[in-house]
Order: sequence, then structure tokens, then C-alpha cells
Amino acid sequence: MKKNAIKILVPVMFLLTLDVSAQDIKPFELSEEWLSKIGAIAPEPSDTPSSDKQHILIFSLHTGFEHWTIPHTEAVVKLIAEKSGDFTVMTSKDISVFEKRHLRKFDAIVLNNNCSVGPRRDLFWDALEVNNTMSEEDRAKKAKQLEKNLVKYVKKGHGLMVLHGSIVMQNNSKAYGEMVGGSFDYHPKHQEIHVKLADPTHPLVQSFESTGFVHQDEPYFFKNAYFDYNFKPLLYLEANKLEGLKKEVPDNIKYVSWIKRYGKGKVFYSSPSHSAQSMENSALLKFFLNGLNYVAGNLECDDSPMKKY
Repeated sequence: MKKNAIKILVPVMFLLTLDVSAQDIKPFELSEEWLSKIGAIAPEPSDTPSSDKQHILIFSLHTGFEHWTIPHTEAVVKLIAEKSGDFTVMTSKDISVFEKRHLRKFDAIVLNNNCSVGPRRDLFWDALEVNNTMSEEDRAKKAKQLEKNLVKYVKKGHGLMVLHGSIVMQNNSKAYGEMVGGSFDYHPKHQEIHVKLADPTHPLVQSFESTGFVHQDEPYFFKNAYFDYNFKPLLYLEANKLEGLKKEVPDNIKYVSWIKRYGKGKVFYSSPSHSAQSMENSALLKFFLNGLNYVAGNLECDDSPMKKY
């Protein structure tokens, strides 16, 4: 990672609210035409592109629920990273990239909707299960080692960007939950959500209007380490404005994006978005790029955690 952080000027962009109903948010195939449209509204290259580009891995394997946006998210993050001029990008769905010898090649990792199979909720185990030459004991040992490699990779000073369903990747792991800031509990139905800014002055959210933005999404609810509030919140929603809650909610404010330090490393989590249509918002694209720059060590900002209670 770069030792000397560069100063990033974050322009305030016009807020695009997607004026569509839930019925209009339908899956569609990734196309060059759509990606060109995204490229036209993506953030412009850095004023001073780095001659020493940082290396980013986008990991897009899922073994559980398949978000239809996986290819769209991979393509969009790759596009905004490369367009910035500061990154080179590798994509993979192979868990061998979490071997130590491969991890050391990357400055940061982007986890892209890596949902695992319930109730075990261990993507590494799931992927290894297809290898029927391994004993169950060896499979468990290997899965645990790959998870430890990832946790140690971040703790030692690298970056981790966790997008939407990726929080489910190792959902039953205490270590993974503490690293990323929590684990998945459930989500009410897909619906229109007003996402608000925890601190409108924070540099990572400067692309949004101070009132936030409205879009269609799955409103994720979290558990475990989430209630330690060991992160700096960026975005939140109000639970009493949602439909389809499974149970009574004691605290109305539900954070859906945050940043945090983990050891010497940095983590960015964003629940938005389940829908590729949301990526047609230039402000959200800038937010993702800000998150990538944060975990890569290029954007210095307040990432002090909330006070536990």
C-alpha cells in the first residue's frame, strides 16, 4: 500500500434519484451498451494518475444465493478503478487466490456478492466440497486456513471492499464478522428505500446530496459484530419506513454502509446495491471509487469507530 496518501478532491455531484417502481427493477444481461452508459457517467480520471498503479483483485465466486448483479458489479468496479488511472484489476472466481503466495500480489481485494450456502455459511468449504478426493477433516482444515489468510491479509495492512451479499461469505465466522463489521441477519422485501447520510460532511459521501438518495434495494439487517458498532457509519436507513419486517426493531437507525480499521488494514462495506439499475447513479459510482481509494490507502479520512453501548 502507498505510504504517502494523496489528496483527493471530491466534487459534489447532482443527485440522481431513480424514478422507477419495484416492478421495473428486473434483471437484465450485462451488455456493452449498458456498460458504455455507465462509463459515460463514471468518475473522471485522477488529475495526477499514479505511475505506480495499485493492484486490485475482484473476487466474484458465489456458492449460495446468486445475485443477478454479480457480473454487472464486477464490470462496474473494474471500469471505475481502471478509469481512475490508479489501479490495475484482476478478476477471479477461484478460491486459490486466497493462498498466501497469491494474496501478496494485491494491494486490496473487492468481494463481490459472495453468498455462501446455509446453514454452514462458509464459502471456502462450499468451494472445496466439489473436490471429492478430500476428506471432511482436510476440507475443514483447508477452508479455515484460507479464511485465516484473508483475515491476516487485511490485519497486516491491506484493503478490503465488501459489497452487498459478500458479508454473507463467512457468515458464521466470528473472525470474519469482526473484520467486516457484522454478519447478515435477514432482509425484508425488495422495495424503495431512502438512504441517508450519517455525516454529510464526511469525504466519502460528498458525491451525494445532503438529503441522501432514493433507490430500489434489499434493506439488509445485520447481527453479531454489527452491534459492537466498531465502524464509522456512512449510510443508514430508518427501519420504521420499511415494509415486511420479520420482527420488532428496537433501534430505528440501521446502518447499511461503513468504513473501519482492522489491525493495520482498512475495510469498506456497502449494502447498496442489489440492483444494477442503482449503478446508473453517478453519485453511487463515485461513492464506490471513494471506498476503493479508502481501502487502498489513498484517501485519508475520519474512520474512528462509534462508541459501543
